[in-house]
Amino acid sequence: MFVDLPLDQLRAYRPPLPVPGGFDAFWKRTLDETRGHGLDARFAETDAGLALVVCHDVEFSGFGGHRIRGWLLVPRAASGPLPCVVQYVGYNGGRGLPYQWLVWPSTGYAVFVMDTRGQGWSPSTYGDTPDRVGGTGPEAPGLLTKGVLAPDDYYYRRLYADAVRAVEAARTHPAVDPERVVVSGGSQGGALALAAAGLVPGLAGALVDVPFMTHIRRAVEITDADPYGELARFLSGQRHLVDRVFDTLDHFDGLNFAARASAPVLFSTALRDAVTPASGGFAAYHHYAGREKELKVWSFNGHEGGGAHQQAEQVRFLRKLFGG
Repeated sequence: MFVDLPLDQLRAYRPPLPVPGGFDAFWKRTLDETRGHGLDARFAETDAGLALVVCHDVEFSGFGGHRIRGWLLVPRAASGPLPCVVQYVGYNGGRGLPYQWLVWPSTGYAVFVMDTRGQGWSPSTYGDTPDRVGGTGPEAPGLLTKGVLAPDDYYYRRLYADAVRAVEAARTHPAVDPERVVVSGGSQGGALALAAAGLVPGLAGALVDVPFMTHIRRAVEITDADPYGELARFLSGQRHLVDRVFDTLDHFDGLNFAARASAPVLFSTALRDAVTPASGGFAAYHHYAGREKELKVWSFNGHEGGGAHQQAEQVRFLRKLFGG
């Protein structure tokens, strides 16, 4: 069944932005602090048994100077700096294995896969990067309430800063054209792509699928599905902290990053998605400040969205951007 507003209402849905006071100053300070640590991006070529792809095991310094793992895969036959897709992964996932990221090298592009600190318990894409910061208050199982009582302490402050540094690390490799970098992800990865689009200047494009952490206040009102369910369970006990928690979350809401983004973007959303309700995707699309934007709607799908069909849309979108 459809879990959100009817499609005709979604097509016009543009709620007010949940911009907290000092939003831009908060993110400038966060990134200034992060960049106070040397990026120190390292790329170690590794034999993954892929005859047509060169694989690099990656490390770079993210938030707090903490070392973040990743992969860089480059088509072996390619010459000259290439377009690069910086790929972020979904909730509980990690960088996995190189074999799982071959779509973009197959199209002739490089792909830079960022591992996700403190996650990677998914059976499909495991992770290798710890989160080296502890909590500073009560929290529910999962990561959505980790440090949620203050924006400075919140887990996603570290993760969004890592996402920015991943773009900066990718741009340092000689196989990557720094002017043709695209950010991409679905669900939590979509949240990271949207945040990077609003925080990183000069991106060539963004691919944002079924984005999590977007229009958070409404999502928590209309779905109990995890991960948003973590917030509902936490606040059912911490009744006195509701306003404080949502003030923190407003600093990380994808709508605010969409309003600050300018790169060409392809969104997707699904009308039967109970995990990241479609109103979040439509609201992000309508608030997105860039003039070149598309939204693909999957009417009969849930959180899986368009799957391989959406990947085909992404290939089309990037071919239009880069030619070929």
